[in-house]
Amino acid sequence: MISGKKGSSLDRVLGQVESLDTINLTNLVNKLARERAFLETIFNTALEGILVITDLGLIEYANVASHRMIGLKESDVGDSSLWRLIPELRNSLGLEEGDRLESSVSSRELELTYPENRYVRLYILPFEGEGESEEGIDETRFVVILSDITAEKHSSEESLESERVSSILLLAAGVAHELGNPLNSITIHLQLMERQLAKLEASPHHEKLESSVEICREEVSRLDGIIKNFLEAIRPQIPDFQTLNLNEALEESFEFQANELEDRGISVEIETGSENPIVRADKQQVKQVFFNLTKNAMEAMQPGGLIRVKVQSDEERFYIRFGDSGSGIGQEFLSQVFRPYQTTKKEGTGLGLMIVQRIMREHGGQVGIDSKEGVGTVVTLEFPKRNRKFRMLE
Repeated sequence: MISGKKGSSLDRVLGQVESLDTINLTNLVNKLARERAFLETIFNTALEGILVITDLGLIEYANVASHRMIGLKESDVGDSSLWRLIPELRNSLGLEEGDRLESSVSSRELELTYPENRYVRLYILPFEGEGESEEGIDETRFVVILSDITAEKHSSEESLESERVSSILLLAAGVAHELGNPLNSITIHLQLMERQLAKLEASPHHEKLESSVEICREEVSRLDGIIKNFLEAIRPQIPDFQTLNLNEALEESFEFQANELEDRGISVEIETGSENPIVRADKQQVKQVFFNLTKNAMEAMQPGGLIRVKVQSDEERFYIRFGDSGSGIGQEFLSQVFRPYQTTKKEGTGLGLMIVQRIMREHGGQVGIDSKEGVGTVVTLEFPKRNRKFRMLE
């Protein structure tokens, strides 16, 4: 077995390799071959696909499971790019031809059509070791972990998600009921106060009281709206698919949150592509997605932060990328972000991204996350085009 102690003794031997005689050198080579075979056996036993790629996507290592999942041939290792085998992954990561991967963690769910139709959950993690390319440029390597979630997506995940949503809905309904009663009582008393004020003579104090009552009524109305929106967001609803311009939905969503963005001192930059992002979607549900992502971004940043939104497209999809300059998500939390009640915020509910993922799935889309601690997070939304073309299998 391989241990830290054994590894260190091996390092000492390798440091003296030039002084070894033929017999000891042969023994060392045999020892290295056995350890390599041992590690190969471990990786090839794993059900998950494991790849090692360079920052340009070149595949340097692939275990047996990854060959099966993405149709990888032996000749592809060391010679082919992961972007060639899964072209939609590069688009999802926002990379152009020749771009290098950044040292951040990424999570994606992809639908693959070759060598067979399957759903895959993919994680990309920076590799601790670094190498040097043929051009002499330092290359950071990345570990890519692929999990086949086809069965999970079709059965168990839907069942578990349905149970989670049902439990959350039950809890939310109870909370809404408990909040609704005092809000109704406050509304009634505010109406009584307005009637009493109407009978009083006009005075400076009278105007101030009227203004205070009006503010209270507006706040009660806002709280009531929040409760209704929350219930509508988590209650499973069949989307009302209509022709929708995503740019217009984005604009309306940011207009709705403009006051809060201004109060927090956060600015927004939107870059739209040359193609109008017209899709079939439920406008209110899509705006809920934008609202949740903007809310998350705001809560992750300090005053003076920046939200960047970029709209892009390829032949089959529109991509909307929400980037913030916040604190980022730790690698240990990345795989938990879509679960209910999983949050790193003191006052967070852990429901926002779960709702985003559910709505995107119901629209035939996907949501991905790239994050680096201390730098920020980018959430990528993928919407299928109305005229999406079907690709023929190889």
